[in-house]
Amino acid sequence: MRTALAVAAALVLLVGCDSSPSAAPAATPTPTPTTSTASPTDAAQPPELPEQATAPPPAAAGPVSAKNLPAPAKLGAGWKTFTDPGGAEEGFLGNETWIRRRDAHQAAFEALPIGCSNPLPTGSLPVPEHALQGTYRTGSGQPATVLVLRFADAAKASGYYGGYQSRMKGCGVKGSLKVEELWSEKQAAASVRSYEDAESYVEVSVARGSTVALLAQVSAAPDRETSWTRSVVPALQAVIDSP
Repeated sequence: MRTALAVAAALVLLVGCDSSPSAAPAATPTPTPTTSTASPTDAAQPPELPEQATAPPPAAAGPVSAKNLPAPAKLGAGWKTFTDPGGAEEGFLGNETWIRRRDAHQAAFEALPIGCSNPLPTGSLPVPEHALQGTYRTGSGQPATVLVLRFADAAKASGYYGGYQSRMKGCGVKGSLKVEELWSEKQAAASVRSYEDAESYVEVSVARGSTVALLAQVSAAPDRETSWTRSVVPALQAVIDSP
């Protein structure tokens, strides 16, 4: 049960890409959370119990829009955008475009590694003000996403990014969830997140100004993706923090 819950929560970046054999494994729906009168203050804690979405999500999140997502050609040869139809299993209604607004607290929480064998840091993390997700297909047809998290200021973005990295590095390579670091710099890093009996995901994280971006793609050969992960960092840095 623990493994199933971990996969459902932590694979939020790839939930609902499609139901084809090459897509990511089906995950528990992650619908829009119930609105609360109190503003969330800790992205390390789960949001309130979500309720099923009743309307398609907007294609922008406050000031964050398609301009803050890299063009597919910048991410690799043959990459293209993908219009996710959504549905009951995915937990959201399609909006007939490749980008959709996410609940910021839920997106930030579910991006963290959940189900690690090692104890993780317990400190609180800033909650972003806006979250926007773009859906792609790689040149080989694999699902990929970019999640853009926009914070109130650079200090909060740095606080979340640091907490995210410390959790990824501390997760370990044993148990139902394995996280292997490929490389790490001050404001960019790459890793491989693997779940037991599931596919592996190559992830690139970038912090710039008041924004954090998390790119994830399904990969059949993650040990050969190091060069690619470095190549996409400039494309992310160029657009994610644009006003």
